[in-house]
Amino acid sequence: MRTLDVTNACRVAALLALACVLAGPNLLADEIAGEILTPPPKPQPRINGAKAFGVRPGHPVLYTIAATGKRPMTFSVANLPEGLHVDARTGRISGTLTRRGTYRMTLRAENALGKAQRELRLVVGGDVLLTPLLGCNTFGGWGSRVTDANLRAAAKAMVDKDLINHGWQYINIDDGWQGCRGGPFNAIMPNEKFPDMKALCDYIHGLGLKAGIYSTPWMTSYAGFIGGSSDDPKGAWTKPAKPQDGWRCGKHFFEANDARQWAAWGFDYAKYDWSVNSVELTKRMTDALAACDRDIVIELSNSVPLTGAAEYTALADLSRTTGDLVDFWNRDAMDNPAMRRWAVGIREVWLKHDAWAPFQRPGHWNHACNLRIGLLGGWRDRPLTPSHLKPNEQYTHISLWCLWGSPMIIGTPIERLDPFTLSLLSNDDVLEVQQDPLGEQGRRMPLPVGEAAVKRMEDGTRAVGLFNVDEEPKQVTIQWADLKLNAPQRVRDLWRQKDLGVHAKGFTATVQPHGVVMVRIVPAAAAP
Repeated sequence: MRTLDVTNACRVAALLALACVLAGPNLLADEIAGEILTPPPKPQPRINGAKAFGVRPGHPVLYTIAATGKRPMTFSVANLPEGLHVDARTGRISGTLTRRGTYRMTLRAENALGKAQRELRLVVGGDVLLTPLLGCNTFGGWGSRVTDANLRAAAKAMVDKDLINHGWQYINIDDGWQGCRGGPFNAIMPNEKFPDMKALCDYIHGLGLKAGIYSTPWMTSYAGFIGGSSDDPKGAWTKPAKPQDGWRCGKHFFEANDARQWAAWGFDYAKYDWSVNSVELTKRMTDALAACDRDIVIELSNSVPLTGAAEYTALADLSRTTGDLVDFWNRDAMDNPAMRRWAVGIREVWLKHDAWAPFQRPGHWNHACNLRIGLLGGWRDRPLTPSHLKPNEQYTHISLWCLWGSPMIIGTPIERLDPFTLSLLSNDDVLEVQQDPLGEQGRRMPLPVGEAAVKRMEDGTRAVGLFNVDEEPKQVTIQWADLKLNAPQRVRDLWRQKDLGVHAKGFTATVQPHGVVMVRIVPAAAAP
């Protein structure tokens, strides 16, 4: 049984993390660093992103072929159904399909150095989100101070930093856009920070991306803006002295009004945020969205009750499994006693999320909260400062979310990404685990030393994370017999994108404190 020693590989990360702490809150984004394990993309084409895509009959299709490689690059699609069109320069597939069914097509990308192709299953039916969402959200960076300019900057950066070519798609507004009720649908209108919502959505769509919005069934949102209900039949709202005074549902609900307005503007995603406690309210909103003439996926946030998981997950596309994650390993590491009362760290999410595994499937994803890497400050209502998570902990964070198949929603301003953080978000071997269309959530497996998370993939292989939750380096071993495997396996280190050879009975790695070694395991007889 061979051993992978990553001790030296992580020393630089630890030293740089210490430098971040000593430098204080004025540290610039490009000075935040850790050991970058992700190799640069090769210049030849590689197709990434979703292998399965859902759309409802007659609704608009927008699918951008995600492909890394040197530009210029041309795109084509074999067996493209009638009603759809592909832009050969951008790789955007658009149009509509009215007939239900599964359409199998071959995506192709070509540049001067080579060609790549991969199958896409486009399913016209009831489920839309057939692989876990990849996107961003404004609250972790900007909080309720978010503006139209912040969304446009995020969309532009998602393209300029090449995240779109790794499969990232959604640009989502959080709390803070709301003004007052009005307009043609008597819906919530934007405040002065968002002068033209349709123009904003058109801009995002024009880049090949998708747009998301935020609301709540309460009268007042968490940040103190108008919500989706009112005690007044026309929806009048008075700002309460304290936001929490409005954290209740009014007598009259306006989810149909708001959904129609979101569709008219062109939104593709809605975060519905409150202390989730009503299947009826959830169904009212999902029915309102289903009645629209475009697909709008819905996230239920936050802390969806596990006792009602079967009912909630049958309705929503994403369900938040815990409270609000902040950028600490666990509650004990939080420097603010008040924060410990409402927030969770990586370890608390880790221990709770596993119970949700039976409820995950293509079309519904267990959402473990937004990513806490990069520059953050939104929920603190303070200037942006580096994540408190150490580099090893950030690798664990991303590895867990990918092994779980959790949606990954970037919580830092994308335009401010440093090279280390960008490397965490652009490793295609790692992202392929998250995007696997089988949709199984990786399960926690205690080991004699350390822990594992094991995910079964659509092709029958397994992705495995070996984790060290202790404060000292550990040798972590997984035996093939623990995985019900009885033959030698070929092992690939996913973060380094490096083959580690054939291992007869198991695999051992030296894993740093709060760190991970993430591998893909393929039967040796089946491996190329």
